[in-house]
Amino acid sequence: MHDNLISGLPLFKRGKVRDIYDLGDHLLMVASDRISCFDVVLPTKIPDKGKILTALSVYWFRTMEDLAPHHMLTTDVAQFPFVCHRYKDKLEGRSMLVKRATPAPVECIVRGYLFGSAWKEYQESGGVCGIPLPKGLVEASRLEEPIFTPSTKAPVGEHDENITFQQMVDRVGKAKAETMRDLSIAIYLRAREMAEEQGIIIADTKMEFGLVNGEVILIDELLTPDSSRFWPVEGYRPGTAPESFDKQYVRDYLLLKCDISTPPPSLPPEIVQKTQEKYSEALRRLTTPPARCFGR
Repeated sequence: MHDNLISGLPLFKRGKVRDIYDLGDHLLMVASDRISCFDVVLPTKIPDKGKILTALSVYWFRTMEDLAPHHMLTTDVAQFPFVCHRYKDKLEGRSMLVKRATPAPVECIVRGYLFGSAWKEYQESGGVCGIPLPKGLVEASRLEEPIFTPSTKAPVGEHDENITFQQMVDRVGKAKAETMRDLSIAIYLRAREMAEEQGIIIADTKMEFGLVNGEVILIDELLTPDSSRFWPVEGYRPGTAPESFDKQYVRDYLLLKCDISTPPPSLPPEIVQKTQEKYSEALRRLTTPPARCFGR
């Protein structure tokens, strides 16, 4: 799917959702309206999704910068290199100029609630990623202490796999693994407290880190509906699958409508609209005052 590429800029990498351009000393990250589920990019876009992801990432990067350095330099197109200025309409609100970093070959996942693949693994083994958990937990149980459950970072079209912390150490080294783990948990704990005050439970979240001159920094996105599970506080009941302000809504639709081993179908208009509303509600609730996004 090669939609919306900016032909006048040198493409560095195309991800499931983001297109990254090479600007020499820096990179330009552009969030599209594409949506992926089960590691597959769907044929249907969610309007303004890229702007929502960018607005939330900017909010959280700034909120967490006393805990962890990040790659964001600016989102002001006027401050981008001159070659970008002619594409202002395509870049405004959905792009950021970032430091060039070497991505770590793992994804850093923090879980504060037992759900998704973690719930499935717990049912089979009584633990998650080699971490034993108390007996008798139910789906969506809140964990007394959040757990760090890293995964591999698979190419587009392949599936990430949960790994143990020791396997992460084997990949990135002990010191870097411990730094990424400790930063991930600290960020999650602060975000969870802030979000609950706004009526949202952050059930789990995925972060990515990179290296710049040997320093570990946050890269990619942070605490968005694409990288996290957001549940409304008012509807939370342990033992049931909560409603969500994230792409779980699309996952549930696909599980009902198709075999996930086959190419996914286009999303009907009502699913697109509802998904856009959920992402917008996450932005509205989590940012105070609301982040500037698509004309708001």
